[in-house]
Amino acid sequence: MKKISLYLIVFLCLIGIKSIIAAEIVNINTADAETISANLSGIGPIKAAAIVKFREKHGPFPSVDSLISVVGIGEKTLDKNKNLIILVDQ
Repeated sequence: MKKISLYLIVFLCLIGIKSIIAAEIVNINTADAETISANLSGIGPIKAAAIVKFREKHGPFPSVDSLISVVGIGEKTLDKNKNLIILVDQ
């Protein structure tokens, strides 16, 4: 049983590392919903579409923290993704 638990922990860690490595930096002011949901943790297609809709209605996000204004985006989601979000192309 301990061996199975160890394998499960290793497997879950590898999945987590893979998702971190696979994620790309996202320009939240230009990215489409598909790009946002594919690269940001905890943001699926519905929340990603809400981000794009909010941006289209209110203009570009002035700061990463301003994403909190989008319904469905909370502090935890924002904190998980801050290092993957940019506002201008680099």
